[in-house]
Amino acid sequence: MSDPQAISAAVAKLYDTYPFPPEPLLDEPPPGYNWRWNWNTAYSFCTGQKPDRQDIRILDAGCGSGVGTEYLVHLNPEAQVVGIDLSAGTLAVAKERCQRSGAHRVEFHQLSLFDVEQLPGQFDLINCVGVLHHTPDPIRGIQALAQKLAPGGLLHIFIYGELGRWEIKLMQQAIALLQGDQKGDYGDGVQVGRKIFATLPENNRLVKRERDRWAMENHKDECFADMYVHPQEIDYNIETVFELVEASGLDFIAFSNPKVWQLDRLLSQAPELMERAQKLSDRQRYRLIELLDPETIAHYEFFLGRPPLPQNTWLDDSALLKATPERSPCMDNWESGCLFNYDYQVVKLTEVEVEFLKACDPAATQTVREAMAATGLDLAGVRSLVAQHLILLSPTPTS
Repeated sequence: MSDPQAISAAVAKLYDTYPFPPEPLLDEPPPGYNWRWNWNTAYSFCTGQKPDRQDIRILDAGCGSGVGTEYLVHLNPEAQVVGIDLSAGTLAVAKERCQRSGAHRVEFHQLSLFDVEQLPGQFDLINCVGVLHHTPDPIRGIQALAQKLAPGGLLHIFIYGELGRWEIKLMQQAIALLQGDQKGDYGDGVQVGRKIFATLPENNRLVKRERDRWAMENHKDECFADMYVHPQEIDYNIETVFELVEASGLDFIAFSNPKVWQLDRLLSQAPELMERAQKLSDRQRYRLIELLDPETIAHYEFFLGRPPLPQNTWLDDSALLKATPERSPCMDNWESGCLFNYDYQVVKLTEVEVEFLKACDPAATQTVREAMAATGLDLAGVRSLVAQHLILLSPTPTS
């Protein structure tokens, strides 16, 4: 299938048949958080500081059944949110989801990424998760989104990786062969795929990968269909990821799962290899990581930005002391001293760290220096909280 309109129609048909993601609809705000969908935490991750305004416009580009859209509304109480998607059936689910949970500051449009120019104005934050790799022309898609990104805005992208999805690609092709003329009948494709998995030996590589990595979500037909019978998929490696980034005309800021891209998690026991790796460019190190750990790199998630964007590292002590600290909104159970951080990892705090976080209440508007004096936390402790993304910093306005 090479006709872009035919591809778009086939993708819309899949999601009309199997609205995705299939999370249940709730009569209350969704539980938890995703820091990438919170303007304050995403902006702080990308720039080192809290944004100076909250009344922003957010676009959920390829919003599907509205799972991310709903979070974008609830996590950003002053933002106006727009969701677009190809599938009318999936959009109907998104509208009902947001209506039921009270996510009212949102409007939906049945549009493809290629038609996004029809929306008025620009957006400060664009979320495009799991979409570009399903379009017939990802470069055209990312360029269309880039044109709608406001100066100082952020674009968050999630696309598939070829190395970590190798077994998926093989199963997709096997299902297509067995479907024959019935390819495009997504219900039949799901049945064929499930029968293959049930029939293959338990030690088969495809079966083991499905069981170990994907089976928990793929018990739902919507997830199984999205993974194994999708009519359009382009998988990436580091080289093609950066070809896409360069085509966008935007600045690459960072991967939003940075721990995955730290080489020392793989080679820290060989200092001589780490030393050699220091001579590589960032992109070469990324390529090395995915070559050494292909199973982990099943996708790429990253932020792009349109200048001007600040880059504040807070290396200057005086600037840090004069900054205003605020607790991250993406943490759970922090007052106990044992909390879940922005990535839902357990963090244990000392009593003085807990007291400092209490002093970082938005209503207090204390400076770092004042909060340190009130709690006894030293500057190294403050820097540790900053590095862990537990506090956001606003610089002192310049006169």
